[in-house]
Amino acid sequence: MKIILDTNIYSDYAEGKPDVVDIIARRGREICFPAIVLGELYYGFGKSSRKKLNEEKLEQFIDLFHVEIIIVDEDVSRKYALIYGSLEKKGCKIPINDVWLAACCMVVGGTLLTRDKHFDNVGQIEKLILQ
Repeated sequence: MKIILDTNIYSDYAEGKPDVVDIIARRGREICFPAIVLGELYYGFGKSSRKKLNEEKLEQFIDLFHVEIIIVDEDVSRKYALIYGSLEKKGCKIPINDVWLAACCMVVGGTLLTRDKHFDNVGQIEKLILQ
């Protein structure tokens, strides 16, 4: 299974939360990070007193799981417009970075692993929403 990780899932993994560690270990044949998620992580690391340690752990994770980084390109931008328009028609708003994240998922065709229930409003992607 190709899994696209949301920021909250990587954070849970880094904290050793068993449900997330188990899913990644059992189902993570291919793991992807949208560039947006990396930006959110680096932003969070920059506010932490453990910036260097957090960055090293992330680099180790990327190396260990051969994580693919999904870049924002023209295809992603077009999917963003499609998803944003669809949400707007439904009267649903989700955080703008999550619209970009969903667009990345749509382009690569994987399953988004997240804890954010608002992704239920995005019908264009496969997702696994953890409690």
